[in-house]
Amino acid sequence: MSVKTFEELVMDELEDIYDAEKQLVRALPKIAKECTSLELRSALEAHLSQTEEHVERLDGIFLQLGSESSRKTCKAMAGLLSEGESLLKQSKDDALTDAAIIAVCQKVEHYEMATYGTLREWSRLLGREEIAATLQTTLNEEFEADQTLTRLSQNLNVTAAHSADRN
Repeated sequence: MSVKTFEELVMDELEDIYDAEKQLVRALPKIAKECTSLELRSALEAHLSQTEEHVERLDGIFLQLGSESSRKTCKAMAGLLSEGESLLKQSKDDALTDAAIIAVCQKVEHYEMATYGTLREWSRLLGREEIAATLQTTLNEEFEADQTLTRLSQNLNVTAAHSADRN
C-alpha cells in the first residue's frame, strides 16, 4: 500500500500491530509451554488473555474508523518470534530457557509499547481521543506485562547465571 496521507499512515500501522497481536495469540501458548517456571508460565498465559483483548480492541478501532479489520504482515514481530524460537532451540538448561523466554518476551513488549505509544499520539493528532484512550489502555497493559517480566527475571536470571556457572 502506498501511504499518501497521515490517516493512511495510521491505518497502515494499525494493520501492522493487528497482525503482530494475531501472531502473538498463536505464539504465546507455545512459548508458555516451554517455561519451566510455573510463575512465568502463568504470567504468559494471563498475557495471552490480554492479547486476545488487544485484538478485540483493535477490531473496535477499525470499526470506529469505518473500516474492516485488516492486517499486513508485521515483519518485526515475525522476526522477534523467529529469533526467540532459535534462542529456545539452543538452550538445553531449564533455567536458561526461562531466561531466554523472558528476554524474547520483553523484546516483544517493547516493540508493542513503541507501536501503541506512537498510534496513541497519532490518534490524538487526528482528534480521535476515544481511540487514543483505547490505545492507552492497551499500552498500560503492555507496560504492566513488561514490569511483570522484569520482576520475574530478577530471580530467574540469577538462577540461570548460577546454572551456567555449573555447566
